[in-house]
Amino acid sequence: MSELKTLTEKELAFILHWGEMGNRWGVNRTVAQIHALLFIRGECLTAEMICELLGIARSNASNSIKELERLGLVKRTHILNDRKDYFETSGDVWELFRIIARERIEHELKPTEAMLNDLLNDPDFKKESETFQTRTKESAELLHSLITLGDQVLVFSSKSLKNILKAGSGLGKFLLGFKGDKK
Repeated sequence: MSELKTLTEKELAFILHWGEMGNRWGVNRTVAQIHALLFIRGECLTAEMICELLGIARSNASNSIKELERLGLVKRTHILNDRKDYFETSGDVWELFRIIARERIEHELKPTEAMLNDLLNDPDFKKESETFQTRTKESAELLHSLITLGDQVLVFSSKSLKNILKAGSGLGKFLLGFKGDKK
């Protein structure tokens, strides 16, 4: 393993921003920062290296790495003749998108859809206001559509996903007359 290089100003800015974005999405800041570090470095790092580069406690790094492993964003690997655990993440942003989107669908959208459907199926819900009933039904339908779309799209390879999104962008411009929907 080569000597550990310190973070550049740009790397640090990226890592800090990634941590802030993760925090806004409900992910622990350190978890997001470790993921960012592994992503931009593109090399396997030990927990000790991660601690040194980010200036975090070993216990914080260990807990954060376990969370990243649980999410499927980081995997543990080994280097020949070295007993330490090394950690790496995919360099394929499309694969990372798939993992994160799947996680959000499973742990946020599906439970919310189930809760809305439980409300809609509850006989007492018919006593609620028409506005509440209508908006709940529309919300459940939207979530169902998003989950179905996600399930269909997330099976594609990275190359296919890129092509689908490029085609979708062109199709949207064509269908909306290049000006967007003025609703």
